[in-house]
Amino acid sequence: MNAIETWLVNLTGDTYLWVAELFLIVVAVLFTGFLLNKIFNRLQLRAAKSPTVWDDAFLEACRSPAIWLIWILGINFALSITAQRIDSPLQDLVQPLNRLAFIVLGALFVNGFIRRVERNLLDPLYMSKPMDATTVKAVSKLFRAAVVITAILVIMQFMGYSISGLLAFGGIGGIAVGFAAKDLLANFFGGLMIYLDRPFSVGDWVRSPDKEIEGTVEDIGWRLTRIRTFDKRPLYIPNSVFASISVENPSRMTNRRIYESVGIRYDDIACMTPIVDQVTAMLNAHPEVDTKEVIIVNFDKFAPCSLDFFVYAYTKTTGWVKYHEVKQDVLLKIAEIIQANKAEIAFPTSTLHIAPPGLESSYKT
Repeated sequence: MNAIETWLVNLTGDTYLWVAELFLIVVAVLFTGFLLNKIFNRLQLRAAKSPTVWDDAFLEACRSPAIWLIWILGINFALSITAQRIDSPLQDLVQPLNRLAFIVLGALFVNGFIRRVERNLLDPLYMSKPMDATTVKAVSKLFRAAVVITAILVIMQFMGYSISGLLAFGGIGGIAVGFAAKDLLANFFGGLMIYLDRPFSVGDWVRSPDKEIEGTVEDIGWRLTRIRTFDKRPLYIPNSVFASISVENPSRMTNRRIYESVGIRYDDIACMTPIVDQVTAMLNAHPEVDTKEVIIVNFDKFAPCSLDFFVYAYTKTTGWVKYHEVKQDVLLKIAEIIQANKAEIAFPTSTLHIAPPGLESSYKT
């Protein structure tokens, strides 16, 4: 160290020695940061080959705080040299600023680690069966909020504020805040209930018979839930609304139902029994109809223009597009059965009776 200092004195003179030292510190920080980036790149390539989600998250979370730590150490050396040369009180601030910086960096690391673990747990590249997005995001938000609150309390304690006094004030102030922000708190607890009860998750198709709400859930926040309607409009709903309405979740159906009424002509009443029997047999043999569920085909009623029978069955699929394909196939097969029995599907008709010519004149007299 003395040899380097002597060389710098010979190069710059004693007056500008501290400037040269600052320059060397900057160069050393830049080189160390560059080297550290290279090391992290190598480690991340190795971690990417491992099946666990933790090592990737740990290394990614470490990168930014580690770079900042190098710069903080460099600034510490620079402040120490500057304070000694120009007789500045900055030296007294170095130690408190160091502690504050370490607290902030620790909070950044833990928050970054939690965020990256959340991302990895939902990524099919890391998990063969990704975890439930709603649960993972809820737990992640709770942990990150706890880290931020803890960091703030530690910083306030470090700055000389009494945490016990703050907590006592918080108890009194919390009542006032509760009255002032009751709607915000209602939305917060509404979001908490959604996370706990899990009536729906991100990606589910939901609708409410009580309000004009229908679409796909895109995000569940602490205050709002965002739903994308089928005409692609975003719908933002306060979480407190879900506590007072009923919500249907068609995404969790086990089957989809086919419930249709078909009418034949009154002239084809003799064909009703064989048609009903053949439609029942067709449904039982259909590969996309769930025979474990109830299947009903029965003559239903004498309609004004038709003899109606109803078809009641469940498909194996719950997909919207696939369901309509199956339903179309079933209805076309029913039409073929009706035609095969020399019957016709009824449509609204009116019977007009025309009086004979002689009878018409007798009415006039």
